[in-house]
Amino acid sequence: MHRVMALVRPVQSTFELGCAAEVFGTARVGVPNHYEFGVCTEHPGPVPTTAGYTLKVARGLAALAAADTVIIPGWSPIDAPLSDRVRRALLGAHARGARIATICSGVFALARTGLLDGRSATTHWARAEQLRKEFPRIRVEPDVLYVDHGDVATSAGAGAGIDLCLHLVRRDHGAAHAALLARHMVMPPHREGGQTQYAPTPQPTDALDGLLDWVDERLATPLSLRDMASHLHVSPRTLARRFADQLGTSPGAWLLTRRVAAARTLLEDTDLPVEAIATRVGLASAVNLRRRFRAQVGTTPGAYRRAFRIS
Repeated sequence: MHRVMALVRPVQSTFELGCAAEVFGTARVGVPNHYEFGVCTEHPGPVPTTAGYTLKVARGLAALAAADTVIIPGWSPIDAPLSDRVRRALLGAHARGARIATICSGVFALARTGLLDGRSATTHWARAEQLRKEFPRIRVEPDVLYVDHGDVATSAGAGAGIDLCLHLVRRDHGAAHAALLARHMVMPPHREGGQTQYAPTPQPTDALDGLLDWVDERLATPLSLRDMASHLHVSPRTLARRFADQLGTSPGAWLLTRRVAAARTLLEDTDLPVEAIATRVGLASAVNLRRRFRAQVGTTPGAYRRAFRIS
């Protein structure tokens, strides 16, 4: 029996813990049980939760010494330090061969052990930049649902914890078993795309003397670097330099991002065919829109509309 131990702390998120408990700790009729699930904490006893009730956790850090998988289901507040005892327990479990997986903000705890240095990892899109700044030795991948290195794994926002846990089941016991479990949970065994599709649509900024708003109003028309430079009465080279300095990107890359963002809005708010949306946002054809959309959002316009269409 594979032993899964969740390491909780006050104030514990109930949803992140629930993701792990649903996948590894819930017995279901007709589904073989391959896991033994438990919960531990640094200081055994009552552990307050975000839902307002208290967990009674009897096991301490010694429980990690017998775990095959350690789950860190969130870490709140994310700047909470990692005590020496917790750090030693996590490093000891890892050295013994246990894999360590984090859900959402749990990556901040794992990062403080040093086990992610030189590796890629992910977290909720809203915390990705903070993770990158605080831990520059980690290659942050903000667009994916999870990253698995075998011995350590990280997931994006809270719901992506289910994606990661099902992935671990799939790795342990095969796709058929993971799919059976997912059906009982009324969940897809694998979600298409990454978390970019769940992040808010980027909003224009007036950082360039109104140019960005001017462009946003003309997305349906062909626009070149020279057109944008002429609007500001500067040279194309000067405009490119201002984009790099103020927005950290090129005019062409920014324009493409705005076209895709506009397409996202139209897919959510209208019933327009993909071909018509492509024309409205200046991407000319449905084929071009699909290609650009998948490259930026990680899924197709059709799949995005099915997931996010507002009735």
